[in-house]
Amino acid sequence: MNLLEDLQFRGLINQITDEEGLNKLLEDEKINLYCGFDPTANSLHIGHLLPILMLRRFQLAGHHPIALVGGATGMIGDPSGKKAERTLNSTDTVANWSNQIKSQLSRFLNFEAKENPAQLVNNYDWIGKLDLITFLRDIGKNFGLNYMLAKETVQSRIESGISFTEFSYVILQSIDFLKLYEEKNVRLQIGGSDQWGNITAGLELIRKSKENAKAFGLTIPLVTKADGTKFGKTEGGAIWLDPEKTTPYEFYQFWINTDDRDVVKYLKYFTFLSREEIEQLEQETKEAPEKRAAQKALGEEVTKLVHGEEALKQAMKITEALFSGNIKELTGAEIVQGFKDVPSYEHRTKEEIGLIDLLVAAKISPSKRQAREDISNGAIYINGDRVTDLQYILSEKDRIEDQFTIIRRGKKKYYLIKY
Repeated sequence: MNLLEDLQFRGLINQITDEEGLNKLLEDEKINLYCGFDPTANSLHIGHLLPILMLRRFQLAGHHPIALVGGATGMIGDPSGKKAERTLNSTDTVANWSNQIKSQLSRFLNFEAKENPAQLVNNYDWIGKLDLITFLRDIGKNFGLNYMLAKETVQSRIESGISFTEFSYVILQSIDFLKLYEEKNVRLQIGGSDQWGNITAGLELIRKSKENAKAFGLTIPLVTKADGTKFGKTEGGAIWLDPEKTTPYEFYQFWINTDDRDVVKYLKYFTFLSREEIEQLEQETKEAPEKRAAQKALGEEVTKLVHGEEALKQAMKITEALFSGNIKELTGAEIVQGFKDVPSYEHRTKEEIGLIDLLVAAKISPSKRQAREDISNGAIYINGDRVTDLQYILSEKDRIEDQFTIIRRGKKKYYLIKY
C-alpha cells in the first residue's frame, strides 16, 4: 500500500481537499507538511496523539513534517469545538507551555534524520511581529464577512456569543499556512476534523495571494468511544502525555481497558502494527475476547511509543503485582505510580504500631470493633499477605523500601500508608 492507501485502511482520513491531486503529489515527490498544536496547557494529551502520529507516518514514508507550536494563536484561543470563550492566558504562561510542548513533540518526531528531519516552528515568530494595519490591509481584505460567518466554528457560536478575538482566529491560522507555504514550500496541512474550516481558510488565503498555487488539506476523524463517553477522559480527568500528570501505569491502564468494540479501531489509529498483525489481533478478539490480546498489544505499543520501553516494563510489572496480590515485589517508585489515587495516611513515626490501631487511625476501619472483625474475617492484607492475628504489630519488616505499607481491605480497597 502507498501512504494514502494505508491511511484509508486505518480510517485516518476524514476529509481531503483533492485526494487524486494529493496522491499524485505524494507519489511524485517528498513534500513538506505541517500540523499545529496550540499550547493551552503545560502538556499535550492523548487527544493530540493522533495528529502527532500522522506527522510521524508521513516522516516514515520519507516526507518532511513540521510541527507548529501556536505561541501566538494559543494566546487568542481556537473557538473550534468550544461552546464558550476560552480563558486568555498571559504571554509568559503561553511561552512556557510552548517550550514544554516542543520537548514532548521531540519524542515522536525525528529531528536528527539525515534525509528528512522534522522541524519545529512557533507562529509567534511571525504573528507576534505583525502590526494591525498590515494585518487588516494584507490579510483581512482576503476574507469576506459572509465567508467567515459561514464557518461552522463561527456559526455554532453565534447564539451563545463569540468575541472578535476568537472570530479572528481562523484568519491568524491562515497566516501560518501562507507563511509556511512561502518560506518552507509546505504543500499540506493536516489536523483534527474540527480544523477543517481553519485549513480551508488557509488554502483560500494561499489561492488569493499566490498565482497558480496548489496546496492541500487533510483532516483526521474525531476519535469516539462505542459507549458514547468522551475519548481520552477518565474519572481522574484527561490522559496526559506528561508522565508527571498521568503516570505510565495509568496511561497503560487506559489502553488495556479499551472496549472490545473500539480496540481494533484504536490499533489502526495509534499503533504502527502492520495490516496483517492488526487483522490477526482482530480475529483473536472475536474468537477469545477473554484473553484481551488486542488490548494488551494496544497498551504495550502505545505506552512504549509515548513513555519508552522501561516505563512500559514498570507499568506491566505494577499491573501484574496488583493482579496477583504480590505487592512486595514493587519498588517505592512503582508504588507511587500504582497507588497514586488510593486513600493514603501519613504515619509520622516509624515506631511499631498495632494493626488494629493503624486501621482505625488511617480510617480503613471505622472503629476498633470493626477492625477486629475485619482481621478475624480475613479481610485485611498487608503488602499482599493476609493477616488474621488480632495482636499483629507492624514493624520495619512491613515497610517497602522503609517508606510504604500497602493495606488492602476486602477484594479491591487499597490504602497507602506513608512513613
